[in-house]
Amino acid sequence: MDDGLQVTSRVTIPRGELGWRFSRSSGPGGQSVNTADSRVELSFDLAATAALPEHLKARALARLESRLVGGVLTVTASEHRSQLQNRRAAAARLVRLLADAIAPPARPRRPTRPSRGAVERRLASKRRRSETKRDRRPPAD
Repeated sequence: MDDGLQVTSRVTIPRGELGWRFSRSSGPGGQSVNTADSRVELSFDLAATAALPEHLKARALARLESRLVGGVLTVTASEHRSQLQNRRAAAARLVRLLADAIAPPARPRRPTRPSRGAVERRLASKRRRSETKRDRRPPAD
């Protein structure tokens, strides 16, 4: 976290574009839960960032559309007792979200047909099942 968050080998988010907020956590903490601000909210203005090239920014905005509020992506962490651990968890969550959002789309599936052997095995299995059920029926009068 020296100069920012490393999302991919080519994309780094500068520390100045990250917004941190701290509040009291409802999670574990014992007696210190009411005094320590261990819950972390990490905000990143995806719409206004200069850290991403335009094509990656457009891809991320489209994929994270349901999570954005005014172009800002917010991640929270409150599962740990210490603020430092929650800061690391929130940063890791943001990096994972952004890395998934800017990843290239998957190659389209190439349609294939079942092999002749697979079709024959399926039909033979259906015939066996049909014979089993036919044998269970009461004899016709």
